[in-house]
Amino acid sequence: MIGPIPCRVASANRPDGPFPLNNLPYGVFSDGGAPRCGVAIGDMILDLAACADRGLIADAGCFGAGALNGFMARGRAEWDRVRAALTALLGQGGQGDLPLVPMAAARMHLPFAVAEFTDFYASRHHAFNVGCLFRDPQNALPPQWDHLPIGYNGRASSVVVSGTDIHRPMGQLRGPQGPRFEPTARLDLELELGAVIGADSPLGARIGVDRAEDMIFGYVLLNDWSARDIQAWEYQPLGPFQAKAFATTIGAWIVPQAALEPFRRRGAQRQAPLLPHLQDPRPGFYDLQMGWSLNGQVMARVNHSVMSWSAAQQLAHHASSGCPMRVGDLLGSGTISGPGPDQVGALLEMTRGGAEPVTVAGQTRRFLEDGDRVDLFAHAHGAGYRIGFGPCTGRILPALPDHGPCPEAAGGLS
Repeated sequence: MIGPIPCRVASANRPDGPFPLNNLPYGVFSDGGAPRCGVAIGDMILDLAACADRGLIADAGCFGAGALNGFMARGRAEWDRVRAALTALLGQGGQGDLPLVPMAAARMHLPFAVAEFTDFYASRHHAFNVGCLFRDPQNALPPQWDHLPIGYNGRASSVVVSGTDIHRPMGQLRGPQGPRFEPTARLDLELELGAVIGADSPLGARIGVDRAEDMIFGYVLLNDWSARDIQAWEYQPLGPFQAKAFATTIGAWIVPQAALEPFRRRGAQRQAPLLPHLQDPRPGFYDLQMGWSLNGQVMARVNHSVMSWSAAQQLAHHASSGCPMRVGDLLGSGTISGPGPDQVGALLEMTRGGAEPVTVAGQTRRFLEDGDRVDLFAHAHGAGYRIGFGPCTGRILPALPDHGPCPEAAGGLS
């Protein structure tokens, strides 16, 4: 495995820092002006729009935008060219004054315009644990689980950047006297890794797993907030709907696929042979240490390589019917859980559906309460450096009051 690449920015050379020169994650930030594209390096942000204006890197023509979609659409050859140019510029032999902005002085924005959001169910341990709660160990997994990546189409409109407060959702719940409409009492998190798609595929076309790998621009931390009581009432027969539609939080930094190449690993052992269109020609998982904390207390740690379905397999399956994919599509891995009780990515599993509460900073929790803060984290360990993702944070606020009908509904359209 390669070692750390020395950088002109001193803070990027700390072996325990998340953003060394080996990483170069992309994001969108502002510091009093319009949002623009940048790269995290140490405790600073390299302003890519300013770099292009000064001629420090060849102008990709899109770094002044408030989203990375234009750059992603340029394709892998351009991604590789810019990464090489930034590595040379930021290396100890680089030339020119660097337009750096302290992270502490910047506001982070959603790094790309989310075209569509699809979430999957790719951890066998998570699927088994949840199946046991609602069925029994002999029937915990649905019969198709080992043969295809199970997923559902979510809401791109409710994907928000780390640090955005989340209001407790209202919903219809099962009650002893019939359904009722009230705030969810079983609000949960889901520890996930999100794949950001940087290429289109046309309507009717299918793509292989190898082509799917080439379409992945990078990865973000992802928390697919879930209202378990709403979900339990609504999910038959078409799957999750309002229980998942209210919010999904992603980290502000997209770690490029290239930064994770040294950490590729095989995933969980297969339980059944795959059909040809889902066979993976190379390892599609990463030696990535992940976890989550609640109100500052670390609750679980797990390695990404416990997963059974890679992002490339999920993407290939998504397009297998001819479904067109778009630049800016976001694919959630599904909850990442391992075999141990301290390796699960959701409170649903940790508390066995609320039956076995946990203690957090001296308080009992079955599910999330108003005021709770959830933080996801992930990093890969290299030889003398680490690849980090930055924070993925959300705080729970009380449900919003009913504001009544919208003006158009009350007064009619003019």
